[in-house]
Amino acid sequence: MGKERQYWLLKTEPGEWSWDDQAANGGLTKWDGVKNSQAQKHMKSMKLNDLCFFYHSGARARCVVGVVTVSQEWYKTDGEGEGVVDVKEVGTMRRMVDLKEMKKDDGLKGWGLFRQPRLSVVPVPEGVWERVCDLGGGFHGDGREEEELVE
Repeated sequence: MGKERQYWLLKTEPGEWSWDDQAANGGLTKWDGVKNSQAQKHMKSMKLNDLCFFYHSGARARCVVGVVTVSQEWYKTDGEGEGVVDVKEVGTMRRMVDLKEMKKDDGLKGWGLFRQPRLSVVPVPEGVWERVCDLGGGFHGDGREEEELVE
C-alpha cells in the first residue's frame, strides 16, 4: 500500500521566481535556495506527485497563485549543501487566495503558515488544502472543468 498524497505550500518572492517564471520555464524547475533546516526537512519528506500551493510572498503580494506537483523527490545537486526538489506546473488558481482572506477563514485557524510566517516550505493538512482550493474556486487542471462540461 502506497503512502497517501501529501500537500505543501512553497513560498517565493515574485521578484526572485514568480508564477510567470514557472510557466515560462516549461512549467518545470528545481525548487532550490531553501536554507532553513526545518524547511529542508519538509522538502526531504516530499514524495513524487505530492501537490504544492505556489505562494507569492513579499510586501506587494501574499497569495496562493497556482499549484505545482513534485516531479523529482529531494536530491543534492552538488553533493553537499542544501537539497532541491523538482516541481512541475499543474495549473493557475481560478482566483488567487490572499493571505488576509485565509487568516479570516475559521476553517484555516492554526495552520502552520500563520504560526511560522517566515518558513518557506509549509505542510498543508488535507482539510486546509481543500478549503484553500474552495476559496480560490479550485485550480486549472484539478478536473473541475471536466465536471462542469458534463453537467
